[in-house]
Amino acid sequence: MKTKTIAVTTLLPAEKSKVFRRLQKLETLQHVAAPYAKFISLDSNQDIEWKEGSTFHFHFYLFGIIPFGVHTIHVLYSGEETGIGTEEHNKHVPIWNHRIYLESIDQETTRYTDEVEISAGWKTPLVALWAKAFYSHRQRKWQKLLSETKS
Repeated sequence: MKTKTIAVTTLLPAEKSKVFRRLQKLETLQHVAAPYAKFISLDSNQDIEWKEGSTFHFHFYLFGIIPFGVHTIHVLYSGEETGIGTEEHNKHVPIWNHRIYLESIDQETTRYTDEVEISAGWKTPLVALWAKAFYSHRQRKWQKLLSETKS
């Protein structure tokens, strides 16, 4: 099955530890994903912690309104030094392997990279285009979120 990898990078106005702490919160994912995507947890425990070995299931809505089935996220690794790596999938996109890399530039700046490997059969080029727009959008929302909460 043919795969496509995309990567989007930005500089965030916060130290790496603050970015990583925010990454750990489901509400951060929900905030930065909207309106491109909406994730509603199917797991009984709403205190989701992205730690190695954890698996989570979400009702996924494309553009916040189009039901796209159940999206599963399995966390391969998670740490301030390593970033977060996940294997994800749903019935439309069988492979969505996401890596988040964090690099400290200085005390107030973190280089943040989303890298995703996608395989969705004939839909792969279309899904990759959506993913590029989605991650660019997420990173703009990250920048705004961190600028607003700067201490």
